[in-house]
Amino acid sequence: MPSTPPDGEAAPPDGVLPPTALDALGATPLSFYVHVPFCLVRCGYCDFNTYTTDQLGPGGGRDDWLAAAHAEIDLAARVLGPASPPASTVFFGGGTPTLVSPGQLAGVLKHIRDAFGLSADAEVTTEANPETVGPNELEALRAGGINRLSLGMQSAVPHVLATLDRLHTPGRALEAVAEARAAGFEQISLDLIYGTPGESERDWQTSLDAVIGADPDHVSAYALVIEPGTAMARRVARGELQPVDEDQQADHYLLAEELLTGASYHNYEVSNWARSVASRSRHNLAYWQGANWWGVGPGAHSHVGGVRWWNLRHPARYTAALASGRSPAQAREVLDAASRRTERVLLEIRLADGLPTDVLTTSEQTRLPGLVDRGLAVQAGGRVRLTLAGRLLADAVVRDLLD
Repeated sequence: MPSTPPDGEAAPPDGVLPPTALDALGATPLSFYVHVPFCLVRCGYCDFNTYTTDQLGPGGGRDDWLAAAHAEIDLAARVLGPASPPASTVFFGGGTPTLVSPGQLAGVLKHIRDAFGLSADAEVTTEANPETVGPNELEALRAGGINRLSLGMQSAVPHVLATLDRLHTPGRALEAVAEARAAGFEQISLDLIYGTPGESERDWQTSLDAVIGADPDHVSAYALVIEPGTAMARRVARGELQPVDEDQQADHYLLAEELLTGASYHNYEVSNWARSVASRSRHNLAYWQGANWWGVGPGAHSHVGGVRWWNLRHPARYTAALASGRSPAQAREVLDAASRRTERVLLEIRLADGLPTDVLTTSEQTRLPGLVDRGLAVQAGGRVRLTLAGRLLADAVVRDLLD
């Protein structure tokens, strides 16, 4: 089942935000995340807020979701008001967004455009599982205004895909890259997972070689985390699968860096490589750089001006709230200045551009020489940046650095 949402204070039923949250609204980039919670099957490692058909019940179906998503966009327009800037990025995530028709996704995008406007160079992304799109669907998505495709490849090795409960064949993601090029997609990303139980170094190299051969614009590679409560965690507990080997995962990461860098990709965030600055995920950068975003959909998280809130998780409860005229927000938190600074350190230090050292307190700055001496960071030009060794230990570096 999906992971448990955080605690927080009660969210107002009309969704209204404190005036302080809106003070700099027009001067801060705005993004939209649209959560499509549907999946054909639930992968054993996944703890995202996703549902198969038998888990939805009355009021939780795709048509109900679509009506509620449109209602939430109207709510966002009322809450943010005329001072809101046009959306600079829109991201359809899930779940499997391409289980909803291209026309329906395009309709949601049009609603955002009509309500807020889109910047002239807006990045509009959809995630897709390779088995849910073909040439016709890709052409329709592109015609509907989506210009970036993120394909969940995960692996090019059959037994690794089977362990992950992925349905597609190893070559399908590579075929989809070519089909997306033909459909006119300007940016294409492939997502990989490394460190799956039973995945050897040769398996991982096979996946990397396949990705490089497909020549996408962007590659994401994430270390598998076996979350409590997932089917994979239960298999590990029963001894059917080995636990994650963190040393092996570190070796896999180093191999990814070697091969991707050798193929002219550059790492711009710990888990992400791009062909060029233009190929970076601007939507994810909005998260990492603390911009504003509104999350549409069940379980989606939002952040505006230091206020974070999250929606009711089950699609039927989410749709019922909006159908009754209420905000679907389950709870929220108002971040104080100290919390916002801590989050900035946590996120921006993961970027290749690094973190301005003046964001750090005096005592934190005194710890920088120790990180440099240990080979985990470099300090130059008023910024601190992680080394390759530091990227492997990014969370520990942050723990060592913060007061």
